Amino acid sequence: MTRALACLLLPFACAAQAWAYTPKEGDLLFQTSRSAQSVAIQKATHSPYSHVGMLLFHKGRPFVFEAVGPVKFTPVAKWEARGKNGRYVAKRARKPLPPAAIATLHRLAARYAGKPYDFTFEWSDRRMYCSELVWKLYKGAGITLAPLARLGSFDLSDPVVRKIMKQRYGSHVPLDEPVIAPSALFDSPLLITVADGRAPNAR
Repeated sequence: MTRALACLLLPFACAAQAWAYTPKEGDLLFQTSRSAQSVAIQKATHSPYSHVGMLLFHKGRPFVFEAVGPVKFTPVAKWEARGKNGRYVAKRARKPLPPAAIATLHRLAARYAGKPYDFTFEWSDRRMYCSELVWKLYKGAGITLAPLARLGSFDLSDPVVRKIMKQRYGSHVPLDEPVIAPSALFDSPLLITVADGRAPNAR
């Protein structure tokens, strides 16, 4: 191996060691967010995973493309630091994504980058929340990871959930609004788990 080639491969090798798995474009990365709404999402969906992003290479390095206000590419280490206890799960398409699909993910990422976060979970492209972004990226590539649900189909009975709903919708909750939750993506039969653990140096 030439010295020049070794220098080119070093960043990718380091990224793989840091994550204890080999990053691949299109991977979905799940974590328990420490944001203000995380507990409400966990209770409403009965899942510990409240945030999801997509692994894409940007400027030659692996990043997490996510809707976090605004939609953006986040360095892996920074994304890792936001998760509870550094815990993450990486999932990958059961069938390898063809080059055309990867190209579509990048094309749509360029379109969605910079959009503001959607705190009211509306099914439009004006604003984006995390699982909506990932679902639409895959859908654009011809893959439906999970069926859409309705806001009213989630467990909205917990006081934490009810408080968030009241703050954002008042007395007019759009129960029929189409939504996709991180938990639905996590449970998709089209994905397989390729890493499940804690990032190095996590506290």
